[in-house]
Amino acid sequence: MSKPRPRKTGPHDHSACIDRAVNTALEICAARGLNLTPVRKRVLEIVWRAHEPIGAYEILAELAKERDKAAPPTVYRALEFLMGAGLVHRIDTLNAFLGCDAPGHAHVAQFLVCRNCHRVAELDDPTLNRVLAEKSRSMGFRIEPSALEIKGLCNDCAAHGSPAA
Repeated sequence: MSKPRPRKTGPHDHSACIDRAVNTALEICAARGLNLTPVRKRVLEIVWRAHEPIGAYEILAELAKERDKAAPPTVYRALEFLMGAGLVHRIDTLNAFLGCDAPGHAHVAQFLVCRNCHRVAELDDPTLNRVLAEKSRSMGFRIEPSALEIKGLCNDCAAHGSPAA
């Protein structure tokens, strides 16, 4: 089983991560005949800016600083496109979005979500994916690219005695 990959934190060059995400998105969209419009690209950049889940209204607030006519439908349409292209994940527990670390292949992303601080770590365990696919097929069900969220406490919150509620 692969070790959870916590999102990047601390001092590092976020712009390099954003550039990599955008370049990957451009390649994927070109290969699939998809149109990464300027608004979609900007929403992707905002999602990737801090390596942590971000809500649609936070994205809207950031976009509104740059565009006069930014509205919720604009953001939600862009997010829907980015999720459909496999570039962004939706973290249902947090009602937030997170850039996909492996957008080149369809997968069931596995997220560990801290109930206290909302830190997220992605597992991306092929063995777990294979077991889920086999079990679902045996029950007559096909899993589509999606996300599995496992809730608990991160080590920091557990060490500080945060409640598991």
